[in-house]
Amino acid sequence: MDLPLIWGGIIIFGITMYVLLDGFSLGIGILFPFKRNADERDRMMGSVVPVWDGNQTWLVLGGTSLFAAFPEAFALLLSILYLPLIVMVIALVFRGVAFEFRFKAERDEVWRTIWDWSFIGGSITAAFCQGVVLGAYVLGFNIEGRRYVGGVLDWLTPFSLMTGVAVVCGYALLGACWLLIKTEGDLQDWARRAALKLLSVMLLFVALVSLWTPLADSSIAQRWFNWPNLLYLSPVPLLTAAVAIALYNALRRLALRRGREHSPFLLCVALYLLTLAGLAISLWPYIVPRSLTIWQVASPPESQLFILVGVAIIIPIILLYTGHAYYVFRGKVSQEDVYH
Repeated sequence: MDLPLIWGGIIIFGITMYVLLDGFSLGIGILFPFKRNADERDRMMGSVVPVWDGNQTWLVLGGTSLFAAFPEAFALLLSILYLPLIVMVIALVFRGVAFEFRFKAERDEVWRTIWDWSFIGGSITAAFCQGVVLGAYVLGFNIEGRRYVGGVLDWLTPFSLMTGVAVVCGYALLGACWLLIKTEGDLQDWARRAALKLLSVMLLFVALVSLWTPLADSSIAQRWFNWPNLLYLSPVPLLTAAVAIALYNALRRLALRRGREHSPFLLCVALYLLTLAGLAISLWPYIVPRSLTIWQVASPPESQLFILVGVAIIIPIILLYTGHAYYVFRGKVSQEDVYH
């Protein structure tokens, strides 16, 4: 077995599940300041309360898998990206505390406002930090041998700031599409209009990243535009454009076709899967971009195989738990269903 390849797939799977599942709950927090009505805010938060903590399991899985299977890469990346990652963790803590305490302050407007802004600030900051980390990772790092020789703030670039804003907008779009499934009435109509606007913004960022990355790195340009790669990889941008058009049409027609609320969310998931596939194509097989591959920094085969047994058991359990949670809490969220 090619154990590093298997572990690379596990890490990609865990990160993808986190982006798709916790992405929409972060998106709810990003959309929060644009709704002032307390009852609508309650329903927005109530739509994710039953599942938000389970969604973050995938982030833990991705991080621990990286540490177990590629410890050298884990140490190197953590030392380079320590500041945005620690800010992200602190922001996630604020968001988690807001989930638990906001409804307890139902009769205290001061504390309710504090928890509202903790939820908003934690969601926006966590999403922005994830985007900054992504942008820095895509551009790569100044590595000599197996040692980082760059500066403390080399991760902070115009490109990483742009990807930080892009991830915030992307999660907001995912959150708006989630609200289409879980809400109805005026709140659902508002979410549909917000999703249409966010889709335009998101596609602009996708185009910017698609143009910026090959211009910033010649190896990425060669991978995408050299023949016959251009022919083999052309389905990715073509499918992305097709899914974007389908998502736009689904959002436009939703007001006339009730009962099809799941379509925009599923198309949004497909759009993000295609963008993640594009990033994977640009970076593979490097785990430390343009410096170290997954085979160069893999832990001993005995360690990888031992941990793989545990992961092979735990991933199905997580999937079963996640599926059960979403099934139990399916349907629309009403004011009576809001967690207290």
